[in-house]
Amino acid sequence: MPAFSTKRRVRHTPQKMFDLVADVERYPEFVPFCERLTIRGRRQSEGASTTLVADMTIGYRLVRETFTSKVTLDRQALEVRADYMEGPFRNMENRWTFRPLANGGCEVCFDIAYEFRSRTLAMLMGAMFDRAFRMFVHAFETRADALYGSAG
Repeated sequence: MPAFSTKRRVRHTPQKMFDLVADVERYPEFVPFCERLTIRGRRQSEGASTTLVADMTIGYRLVRETFTSKVTLDRQALEVRADYMEGPFRNMENRWTFRPLANGGCEVCFDIAYEFRSRTLAMLMGAMFDRAFRMFVHAFETRADALYGSAG
């Protein structure tokens, strides 16, 4: 199964970065290729976690695909996890974690593993995905600087 993983050091606190990634409804405003995101349901657990069911539409050139994920927002663990439910993938798992750094910033870890259901779609989109994931991470960094200030 194809996978992408990266770690980035940013000037912002883990809590601010968690809040940014957890605000999934805003993704169409700044995430490349994200055309629409709709929350189907939201459930707050007894702890510090919230579970969402979200539909995301991704567009690239002539291709438009919508997929559904269960998104777990765990504020206490500073982790956002998206588990695939339905759409063009056979499987997809995505995880963001945020670790504090001594300088007051944080290390942002982004991991995703995915497999398309269709070989044709895999051939068409597969080569673009690695580049797209790098763009996603950069988009979140840029958004954090815009919201929280470039000085952190």
